[in-house]
Amino acid sequence: MNIEDFRMYCLSKAGTEECLPFDKDTLVFKVMGKMFALTSLSRENFTVNLKCDPDRSVELREAYPEIIPGFHMSKKHWNTVDFEGSLRISMLKELIDHSYDCVVKGLTKKLKAALLILSEQE
Repeated sequence: MNIEDFRMYCLSKAGTEECLPFDKDTLVFKVMGKMFALTSLSRENFTVNLKCDPDRSVELREAYPEIIPGFHMSKKHWNTVDFEGSLRISMLKELIDHSYDCVVKGLTKKLKAALLILSEQE
């Protein structure tokens, strides 16, 4: 999956916005204002930081060399995923979905209700 396909997949999710909140190099995707994916626009190797359930993080890291503890993130809740490795696109999408779902799960009731309205409008 290349960066443009990644970008379009993230933006296809309800309530998602893209921004550059840290610097002109770090592209961030947020759902209802909460970060679920980020990547560098200047690194040679295309990697993405994705949120992950802590127990699942350990399992994924043990099973796939392309998945390591989150670079510059909480190692418990974030993984860095090599999008240029041998992981299938279906797996990469599943990891993005899981990250999005982890963030949505932690939203307030008010934000979840607003997201539901947005998703029904699409």
